[in-house]
Amino acid sequence: MSAIEQLKAQHTDWDSVPVEQLEDGILRQMIIGENIMICRLRIAPNVVTPAHDHPHEQMTLVERGRALFTIGDEERIAQAGDVLHFPAGTWHGATMLDEEVILVDIFSPIREDFLG
Repeated sequence: MSAIEQLKAQHTDWDSVPVEQLEDGILRQMIIGENIMICRLRIAPNVVTPAHDHPHEQMTLVERGRALFTIGDEERIAQAGDVLHFPAGTWHGATMLDEEVILVDIFSPIREDFLG
Protein backbone atom coordinates (compact mmCIF):
# COMPACT_ATOMS: atom_id res chain seq x y z
CA MET A 1 0.00 0.00 0.00
CA SER A 2 1.43 3.41 -0.94
CA ALA A 3 1.77 6.30 1.52
CA ILE A 4 -1.08 8.10 -0.25
CA GLU A 5 -3.36 5.10 0.12
CA GLN A 6 -2.56 4.93 3.86
CA LEU A 7 -3.78 8.48 4.49
CA LYS A 8 -7.47 8.73 5.27
CA ALA A 9 -9.39 11.69 3.94
CA GLN A 10 -11.86 13.30 6.25
CA HIS A 11 -14.88 15.52 5.79
CA THR A 12 -15.75 17.53 8.88
CA ASP A 13 -18.49 20.02 9.68
CA TRP A 14 -17.44 22.69 12.22
CA ASP A 15 -20.71 22.03 14.08
CA SER A 16 -19.39 18.55 14.95
CA VAL A 17 -16.00 19.74 16.25
CA PRO A 18 -15.67 20.14 20.04
CA VAL A 19 -15.40 23.71 21.32
CA GLU A 20 -13.00 24.63 24.12
CA GLN A 21 -12.93 27.91 26.01
CA LEU A 22 -9.36 29.20 26.16
CA GLU A 23 -10.22 32.23 28.29
CA ASP A 24 -13.04 34.74 28.59
CA GLY A 25 -14.17 35.69 25.11
CA ILE A 26 -12.09 33.12 23.18
CA LEU A 27 -13.46 29.78 21.95
CA ARG A 28 -11.39 27.37 19.84
CA GLN A 29 -12.05 24.34 17.65
CA MET A 30 -9.26 22.23 16.13
CA ILE A 31 -8.94 19.72 13.30
CA ILE A 32 -5.58 17.99 13.18
CA GLY A 33 -3.93 16.25 10.23
CA GLU A 34 -0.57 14.54 9.95
CA ASN A 35 1.55 17.67 9.33
CA ILE A 36 -0.97 20.50 9.42
CA MET A 37 -3.71 21.74 11.73
CA ILE A 38 -6.56 24.18 11.46
CA CYS A 39 -8.02 26.11 14.38
CA ARG A 40 -11.24 28.11 14.28
CA LEU A 41 -11.39 30.85 16.88
CA ARG A 42 -14.52 32.78 17.90
CA ILE A 43 -13.34 35.92 19.68
CA ALA A 44 -15.46 38.54 21.46
CA PRO A 45 -15.21 42.25 20.56
CA ASN A 46 -12.22 44.18 21.96
CA VAL A 47 -10.29 41.06 23.04
CA VAL A 48 -6.52 41.40 22.63
CA THR A 49 -4.35 38.42 21.72
CA PRO A 50 -0.87 39.44 22.90
CA ALA A 51 1.89 39.64 20.30
CA HIS A 52 4.08 36.54 20.14
CA ASP A 53 6.08 34.39 17.76
CA HIS A 54 6.48 30.64 17.26
CA PRO A 55 8.42 28.28 15.02
CA HIS A 56 5.30 27.31 13.04
CA GLU A 57 4.26 28.77 9.71
CA GLN A 58 0.75 30.24 10.04
CA MET A 59 -1.97 31.48 7.72
CA THR A 60 -5.01 33.23 9.15
CA LEU A 61 -8.29 33.67 7.31
CA VAL A 62 -10.66 36.27 8.72
CA GLU A 63 -14.05 34.59 8.38
CA ARG A 64 -16.09 37.28 10.16
CA GLY A 65 -15.45 40.71 11.69
CA ARG A 66 -12.43 43.00 11.75
CA ALA A 67 -9.21 42.93 13.76
CA LEU A 68 -6.17 45.16 14.08
CA PHE A 69 -3.15 42.91 13.54
CA THR A 70 0.39 43.62 14.67
CA ILE A 71 2.86 42.08 12.22
CA GLY A 72 6.46 42.79 13.15
CA ASP A 73 6.50 46.54 13.78
CA GLU A 74 3.50 47.26 11.51
CA GLU A 75 -0.22 47.40 12.24
CA ARG A 76 -2.99 46.73 9.75
CA ILE A 77 -6.71 46.08 9.85
CA ALA A 78 -7.89 42.78 8.37
CA GLN A 79 -11.55 42.04 7.67
CA ALA A 80 -13.75 39.17 6.52
CA GLY A 81 -12.25 37.55 3.44
CA ASP A 82 -8.67 38.64 4.14
CA VAL A 83 -5.84 36.13 4.55
CA LEU A 84 -2.65 36.84 6.48
CA HIS A 85 0.57 34.79 6.20
CA PHE A 86 3.02 34.63 9.09
CA PRO A 87 6.27 32.83 8.23
CA ALA A 88 7.85 30.91 11.13
CA GLY A 89 9.27 33.27 13.75
CA THR A 90 7.13 36.29 12.74
CA TRP A 91 6.11 38.57 15.64
CA HIS A 92 2.30 38.94 15.51
CA GLY A 93 -0.84 39.56 17.57
CA ALA A 94 -4.33 41.01 17.15
CA THR A 95 -6.91 43.27 18.75
CA MET A 96 -10.51 42.53 17.87
CA LEU A 97 -12.44 45.63 16.92
CA ASP A 98 -16.11 46.41 17.62
CA GLU A 99 -17.70 43.05 16.73
CA GLU A 100 -17.22 39.32 17.24
CA VAL A 101 -14.41 37.98 15.07
CA ILE A 102 -14.00 34.48 13.67
CA LEU A 103 -10.46 33.59 12.63
CA VAL A 104 -9.34 30.38 10.96
CA ASP A 105 -5.67 29.68 11.71
CA ILE A 106 -3.73 27.07 9.75
CA PHE A 107 -0.42 25.86 11.18
CA SER A 108 2.41 23.72 9.87
CA PRO A 109 3.84 21.78 11.52
CA ILE A 110 1.18 20.92 14.10
CA ARG A 111 1.16 23.07 17.25
CA GLU A 112 1.99 20.34 19.77
CA ASP A 113 1.63 22.98 22.52
CA PHE A 114 -2.10 23.18 21.71
CA LEU A 115 -2.60 19.45 22.30
CA GLY A 116 -1.57 19.22 25.95
